Parts: sequence; C-alpha cells; structure tokens
Amino acid sequence: MDRDGFQRWLNGYERAWRSPGTASLDELFAVEATYRHSPYAEPLHGLPAIEADWEAERDGPDEVFTMLATVLAVDGDISVAHVLVRYGEPLRQEYQDLWLAWFDSEGRVTRFEEWPFWPDGSWSAGG
Repeated sequence: MDRDGFQRWLNGYERAWRSPGTASLDELFAVEATYRHSPYAEPLHGLPAIEADWEAERDGPDEVFTMLATVLAVDGDISVAHVLVRYGEPLRQEYQDLWLAWFDSEGRVTRFEEWPFWPDGSWSAGG
C-alpha cells in the first residue's frame, strides 16, 4: 500500500457509505477482516458482520454528512488517516477520528480500528 492507494481506499469507503446496500464493501474489506469502532471495542469478525453493522449504524445512503480524510502515514501494510466527520445540515454531530488500517496484498483491509474523539470529551486521565 502507498499513500495514493490509501487515499483511493478512503474515497471508496466514503462512496460505499453513501451508496445503498453493502455490495461494495467486498472491494474494501477482506472476507475475514476485523473491524473495531474503538481500540477498546470488541471487534466485528468477517465481512458479513461488517456489512450488518454498516446497515445498523447509518441512516441510509441519503444521510447528510461530510467526511474529510487525510492520510497521515503508510508503512508497509499499515496505514493511518485523520478523519473529520460532520453529520446533518444544520450540524447535529461532529467528531474527529484516527483510522488504522492493515492491508492485504489485494489492497483490502484485514484489520480496521477507529480512534474516535468527540467534542467536549475529556482528554485528561482524571476524567
């Protein structure tokens, strides 16, 4: 994987989120991929679980949102991006996220992990 390839993958992820159904996810994720919504969340195992999760999590392909993804690093099979997501017009939800993605030789993700950060969330170990 290189930076341009990862950016294409990120663009494909956004396209898939904006598309009805989940048919295009097999272009993004390997059949045996794992997906974590946060580093402490239990992972989803396998493409069918990821597809079901997508259908449950989104409002649908007409959902109003913007997504700005910036590639931060690519090193071998692991890539990292910063993602800013805003939902609604007017804005009803926003968060920033770090995405860690491990790729196979076919350019599909085998392991995906999000590190979401919400506005007004604590940054302190004290809560």
